[in-house]
Amino acid sequence: MAENVTIARPYADAAFELARGAGALGPWSEALDRLAALAADSTMRACISDPKLTAGQLVQLVLDVAGTLSAEQQNFVRILVDNERLQVLPEIRDLFVALKNEHEGVLEAEIASAFPLDDASLASLKSDLEARFKAKLNVQVHIDPALIGGVRIAVGDEVIDASVRGKLANMAAALKN
Repeated sequence: MAENVTIARPYADAAFELARGAGALGPWSEALDRLAALAADSTMRACISDPKLTAGQLVQLVLDVAGTLSAEQQNFVRILVDNERLQVLPEIRDLFVALKNEHEGVLEAEIASAFPLDDASLASLKSDLEARFKAKLNVQVHIDPALIGGVRIAVGDEVIDASVRGKLANMAAALKN
């Protein structure tokens, strides 16, 4: 995994610089999402590793399946195929999104909740977190019944554990001391 990130980094940097220069961070992000999903597909992975397919055939296959791509994005696909790097597209996408978020002052937040959050509660929580972190947040929410109650929030390296399970663990640790 770390090796893939190392391989992907220069491609993500190049795509980011190209997209930023063209004022097209959004379209590039969408294109990389599609390409990464395509590269992660088991059928496409088999095609990528198939020695019978020429580079030109593989490029055409990807371009046919990926949907509408700009000329620069099509060239990017050609470069990835020529350098045998299609398999690292998910890592390229992840690194590109991190660069885009940093450029736009956006942080990723993951909220785990014991129960589904209604829209009003989620909006209020997001607003409070944006005020605390002084940044816009891209929020991903998932349900984790093991929390028993409350929420667990991860923003970057910081974790806020307001779950019942977390509070019980803290009480157990305090009782042992």
